[in-house]
Amino acid sequence: MRPLSDFPLEARREMRGLFCDIDDTLTSGGRLIAAAYSALERLQRAGLMVVPVTGRPAGWCDHIARMWPVSAVVGENGAFYFRYDPVRREMQRRFADDDATRAIHRERLRALGEEIVRAVPGTAVAADQRYRETDLAIDYCEDVPALPREAVDRIVAIMEQHGLTAKVSSIHVNGWFGAYDKLTMARVLMREAFGVDLDRARAAYVFVGDSPNDAPLFMHFPYAVGVANIRDFDGQVPHPPAYVTGQRGGSGFHEVIECLLAARAMESPVK
Repeated sequence: MRPLSDFPLEARREMRGLFCDIDDTLTSGGRLIAAAYSALERLQRAGLMVVPVTGRPAGWCDHIARMWPVSAVVGENGAFYFRYDPVRREMQRRFADDDATRAIHRERLRALGEEIVRAVPGTAVAADQRYRETDLAIDYCEDVPALPREAVDRIVAIMEQHGLTAKVSSIHVNGWFGAYDKLTMARVLMREAFGVDLDRARAAYVFVGDSPNDAPLFMHFPYAVGVANIRDFDGQVPHPPAYVTGQRGGSGFHEVIECLLAARAMESPVK
């Protein structure tokens, strides 16, 4: 991973938008700091698209899509996107699975959550589980004392034994039935809502993240950035980002926005 200062100036000027994780990318110590939130507003005012891509639940994402300065939000690790139209006062909710399938999966996930908590001491079903539509979140360090990597690996193994896709974030292990991920739904969002082919246009967007469940996006975007705390997962991110900030969490995110907006404010060289 190269320092953020190596991000090419001309590429920074040409960016059309930004995708970002939330926990420990926008937040610091579990809180959304003012510098990170104001950075979102500044990006939107500058005309850049802003899309959080998070493992957080549908209930939270409804709030984010309505009230944050964002263009849309992808939630539950790619299970859906929500996009709010303030003119029509209408929320567009697009899920990977239909209502009946999600209902069946929720019951199976509830039972599996109980099994994991019994099998891996110190874990808990995440406090935000009641607001989820599609996945199971097991807390290993958000509201419980931080567990060792061996315990996290055990959670992943149990989920995979039951046929789930399992991903590790900075606070939870998330598991779901299906092959989608954050990148899959980001592609759907951009195609359906904005008419953008995210494969062809990937060099025109930045992604900022911090943990192993961001790996598909780190791999996809040539100008992906990790906030400094991604180094906490050395050896666990199969496709690390191209660049890394000097600061952690929301302060690192603020660095990225300063980097982008400063480049846009500079005059292009005379050709």
